[in-house]
Amino acid sequence: MGIGRTLLLGFVAGVTILLGLPVGRLRRPAPTLRAVLNATAVGVLLFLVWDVLSHAWEPVDSALGAVHDGTGSLGPVLGLGGLFVVGLAVGLGSLVVYERWMARNAAVRPAGGGTSPAIDVSGDPGRPPVGSPTDRVAVAPAPAAGVGTATLAPTRTATPAPVAAAPVAVGEHLSSWSPARRLALLIAIGIGLHNFAEGLAIGQSAGRGEVGLATLLVIGFALHNGTEGFGITAPLAGDVDADGNRRRPSWVFLLTLGLIGGGPTFVGTALGHGFTSEPVSVLFLTLAAGSILYVVTQLLGVAAKAKRADLLAIGLLIGLVAGFATDAIVTAAGA
Repeated sequence: MGIGRTLLLGFVAGVTILLGLPVGRLRRPAPTLRAVLNATAVGVLLFLVWDVLSHAWEPVDSALGAVHDGTGSLGPVLGLGGLFVVGLAVGLGSLVVYERWMARNAAVRPAGGGTSPAIDVSGDPGRPPVGSPTDRVAVAPAPAAGVGTATLAPTRTATPAPVAAAPVAVGEHLSSWSPARRLALLIAIGIGLHNFAEGLAIGQSAGRGEVGLATLLVIGFALHNGTEGFGITAPLAGDVDADGNRRRPSWVFLLTLGLIGGGPTFVGTALGHGFTSEPVSVLFLTLAAGSILYVVTQLLGVAAKAKRADLLAIGLLIGLVAGFATDAIVTAAGA
């Protein structure tokens, strides 16, 4: 199959992640719906952890079997096993470091990204508020009054206003994002790493001329990726400001998350059409598993705050069944 048709297959498999993104635009989702969506996301991501780790371990298991049969050495076992551990460690550890860095930045930046507002406590409408740039008071002697005693009176001296800072571009400081949006970004990154490995499988099948297998894989992965969009947007359903008002993400923000989560399917398809590499697959799969595991712990913390074990169980069941059902289609295709 030519590279053009192969890339089209990769695009179709990845673009279906957009189907679940409109959930993030719900105006006022009920608390019950938010809890179910969060739990469903956990179920989908738990399935992905199992799916990713099982595929990542297959080359290591095959190498161990070759050693047992006397047809292989320990070199591939140690090499692939080392990549397995490194990928998991980097996937988990990098997100821990990232979250700590974001928390530090959020702590040192005032709300709104600027200085503390000026406060008017003088009661004089003509006087600049205390703390404003032009409120500079210098003490100077006043003219003699009364019996010749001198008193000191404050006189105001003009000082140039500071140059206004350049406006900050939207998205320049991720630390200004709400926790829900940062969590949605982490989910999209983890799913994107997973979908890159799926794209490699599509590209490799098409590159070998197995058109039927590649087409069935696209159908299965397209259905599978459709459930992942819900997992990305689930945290956004509970994104509210300090006053309890719903913060609806823009379509640009949602499409960006979709590009991060689904775009790697297309990239993986393009690369997989040209070469096959077990070490690369193992590394990306374990990176995905580590990052998804970290996100699951965050979502479980959100679920614990809802204190609805019944809704957590229902959502987990829905997510797991959806994950295994779509995986069954992929398996039936011969993957």
